[in-house]
Amino acid sequence: MTKIDLTRKIDIPDWVEALTKPTRIGSGELERQWEEIGDEVLEAVHKVLPTGKYTLGPYLKQFEQEFAAFSDSKFAIGISSGTAALHIALEAMGVGPGDEVITVCNTYVATAFAASYCGATPVFVDIDPKTYNLTAELVEKKITPKTKVILPVHLYGHVVDMDPIMELAKKHNLYVLEDASHAHGGYYKGRRVGSLGHAAAFSFYPSKNMGAYGDGGIITTSDPDLNEKIRMLRYVGQRVKFIHEVIGFQDRLDEIQAAMLSVKLRHLDDWNNQRRHIASIYDEMLKDTPLQLPQVADYCHHVYYSYATVAPSEEERKNLLIHLANHDIGGFAMYPILVPMQGAYEFLGYKEEDFPVGAPFVRRVLNLPIFENFRDDEAIETAKAILAYYDRA
Repeated sequence: MTKIDLTRKIDIPDWVEALTKPTRIGSGELERQWEEIGDEVLEAVHKVLPTGKYTLGPYLKQFEQEFAAFSDSKFAIGISSGTAALHIALEAMGVGPGDEVITVCNTYVATAFAASYCGATPVFVDIDPKTYNLTAELVEKKITPKTKVILPVHLYGHVVDMDPIMELAKKHNLYVLEDASHAHGGYYKGRRVGSLGHAAAFSFYPSKNMGAYGDGGIITTSDPDLNEKIRMLRYVGQRVKFIHEVIGFQDRLDEIQAAMLSVKLRHLDDWNNQRRHIASIYDEMLKDTPLQLPQVADYCHHVYYSYATVAPSEEERKNLLIHLANHDIGGFAMYPILVPMQGAYEFLGYKEEDFPVGAPFVRRVLNLPIFENFRDDEAIETAKAILAYYDRA
């Protein structure tokens, strides 16, 4: 049983309040997307509704086949959320109490929660200072006889260097589960994200590069056994209706969401190219500022779920965020607290000194607005506001 202490004091950074209101630049991405594809989405919904089949029907099957092909994988299994996708994939890999799952310290907390839901222990590694991702070298130092899975996160849309990870996993007989929730449509050495590990979990949270109209997720794999196990687990532990072979979950992606996601999948590559175009504007205009801009490895096709810069100091990040907010521009800090430093994981005993790169990074990361319908003039105005802050306009 989880014990919840409602008297615990929570420290909220003083800049957070400035970022809670909608802004003229950086808000409204989903409304603009609807303007672009709303007619297509409604047409898809109107095809589903008269069928009376709203779970595990033909539109989910179609979307799963489309997404598997898109992701260079043999199978795709629609799941109710990205968090559930991570959890069910780990369950299918046999992760349980006493096992360890190695992941990165600066991810979203759901990555670690998925291991905890299995009764396993998340083990956190530091990050590469250029890509902000984990590396095989960092992972290898944390492998123990209890390690069961390596869980790399393609943070912000920059793909992890996966070949060394897979070699390491083969050497130690480990599974690799990609957390691909930031990287729909990304490439690694010409191969799609989702096909690089033994399985991959995607989130379709509405603001993702490809999001649902609500919660949703999917797991990709080319392993037939994992495919069968995942399908059992997502639907109350059964292969044949009413025959429950294991304790499973009720975590299906529904027909309406699947039909709408099929529409979005057709646009995804174009949308990612637009994100890359906006990133190029930031790259050019901000290259001479003190901000560390995203560095893209030559093996990676970055899809820019977020454009993550690094300010010279924590104080400067705060001042920049407030400066942007005062200009009605929505900056962000994703994610400002290391997962092992969250109250949920304080029992593991990590200290900030365990993450000499990650700890200062999360205190200085500054994410600039970017989405597929973001306009060039908005990116230019955002960059000019930053240049003005540095008096370089």
